[in-house]
Amino acid sequence: MKISDTKKLAAITAAFFITVTAFSGCSESANSSKTTSSVSQAAKSDIDASIAAEDIDVGYDEESSVGITFADGSAAIDGEGATSEGETVTISQAGTYILSGTATNGRIIVSADKKAEIKLIFNGVDITCADNAPLLVSKAKKVYIVLEDGTENVMTDSASYSLGEDDSNTDGAIFSKADLTINGSGTLTVNANYKHGIVSKDDLVITDGNINVTSASTAMEGKDSIKISGGTFNISAGTNGIKSTNTEASDKGFISVTGGSFTVVVNNDAFEAETVLSIEGGSFDITTGGGSANASMKSDGTPNRNWQSNMGNGGGGPNGMGRPDDNGNGMGGDPPAMPTADDTGLTIETAANTTTDNTDTTDNTSTSAKALKAGSEVNISGGEFKIDSADDSVHSNGNIVITGGNISVASGDNGMHADGNLTISDGTVDITKSYEGIEGSIVTIDGGTISVVASDDGINCAGGSDTGSTDRMGADQFSSQDGVELNINGGTVTIDADGDGLDSNGNFTMAGGTVYVCGPTNGGNGALDYNGTATVTGGTLIACGAVGMEEGFGDSSTQYSVLHDLGSTVSANEKLTITESDGKEILSFTPTKTWQSVVFTSADLKKGETYTFTAGSQSETVTIDGIVTSNSSGKSFGKGHGGGRGF
Repeated sequence: MKISDTKKLAAITAAFFITVTAFSGCSESANSSKTTSSVSQAAKSDIDASIAAEDIDVGYDEESSVGITFADGSAAIDGEGATSEGETVTISQAGTYILSGTATNGRIIVSADKKAEIKLIFNGVDITCADNAPLLVSKAKKVYIVLEDGTENVMTDSASYSLGEDDSNTDGAIFSKADLTINGSGTLTVNANYKHGIVSKDDLVITDGNINVTSASTAMEGKDSIKISGGTFNISAGTNGIKSTNTEASDKGFISVTGGSFTVVVNNDAFEAETVLSIEGGSFDITTGGGSANASMKSDGTPNRNWQSNMGNGGGGPNGMGRPDDNGNGMGGDPPAMPTADDTGLTIETAANTTTDNTDTTDNTSTSAKALKAGSEVNISGGEFKIDSADDSVHSNGNIVITGGNISVASGDNGMHADGNLTISDGTVDITKSYEGIEGSIVTIDGGTISVVASDDGINCAGGSDTGSTDRMGADQFSSQDGVELNINGGTVTIDADGDGLDSNGNFTMAGGTVYVCGPTNGGNGALDYNGTATVTGGTLIACGAVGMEEGFGDSSTQYSVLHDLGSTVSANEKLTITESDGKEILSFTPTKTWQSVVFTSADLKKGETYTFTAGSQSETVTIDGIVTSNSSGKSFGKGHGGGRGF
């Protein structure tokens, strides 16, 4: 078919829109004034996520195209630019090639001039190769795979390759040493039994198509970058789902997703970017490492050393367990010493930490099973996410920036972890299961709706665990508490934590927003916990927990607050109501666990006024006699939390 002017215009318009939206995001919230000087890594603003009109264009001139038909152990070629030997076709000239038919042991090899652009029209082609990649691009400037509407196309390799000197680093069923683009509305199924599914050693761009990949190792890899603007993806991988690996420049090694529908089931990381992972839209259903039921972290803070044995519930490969990640640099600190193969029944491969142009990328033992992971920044501004991960659900060795999207996660370790800053300014974050819910060096919440369920701390600023094992999976330790902060300036935050509700190993500042904390039932943790100062200048917070380690705000605050211990423990699911002296209710909250201590602050509190705290059969009055009114003798006693008993 020959593309119409209308389709050309549509492709150009779509490319313009993707280019504009790709540059519209920013790497920090406008309201966030805090930064971490030690994190000077790539951000979303450093990458070029634009997609050219040619990457969207599916049109071609059928009359000038070369037809290639596989059948009966051979390949018939109608036109110039390609040759065949049995079921092996070699394309050596720029142009458009229409491929159809079935090869039971064939290959497509692109070996053209380094300036050649080649368009491969997959028009119902099914290629199986017994000892190499069914599609190998050894030389070209750029190759386009167009999936013809309504067609089924299949690429299948075997469990071993017979490689020569010229193709010694070939490790994917579709393997390209040039830029590779996939578009069109047809279906592509890749059965990668050797290692990877789709690999580009340069940029990998996908703008449409129904893409199904089952791989022994990584499903899709673009060394320099991966850009996805559309398509439907069903991925089952023995190691990683989608990854970019370039470590040589801050503007490479990134993944940008602006649209598409993704179902990803993998044993290791689902999305892994060496620098930036940027997601602006799309729908995501992700399971890693067998899911949160196969937690890498036990609820008591000790590592689950058997979690790798249960990863067969993850992605593809023999018995559901593929090879260790061929590029598996596990981010997030040094992992615990792992069991041997004899202990777990797994085959674990290791190799020298070297990479050359003629060899496969680094082989390492990978213990990472994260859903969204980046070396420098995870930036989410849109999308619908359903994540079930054995390891961290969202993880960055640098920063995490959330400015939109609906994110629902169940994690076997941290819901979200950033070594640097973690900023949320909008969107919905629902962490239904985690060891620690949200963790970073500086955590800033400027907006959004956030809900956290955690078996340890709800929000933790500094990393690691107060009570757990220091060698746990994901125990990202910070060397110093200098510059560690929790800042809440807006949004609605609901915490249900068995450890500390809000925990800052530095300072805690609240200037706005609404916060509800259902804290610990044991006296070894507090609904609020901080090592520096706690200052409130605005917003509403109510935090209930056990007595023993309770803390309130400090007297450097400008908004009144109360730290009050009731006479006895309140049963779970008993409503706490706070009323003014005239009986007007100013707040109510129903903790789902037993509690006795409450921290409360609101702009409604006024000095000299008396308030009634009612929970179950208990009712006590509190008179505000200072910026902080407290009757507590817990951890906060003697820390400068002013005010008297006031009740």
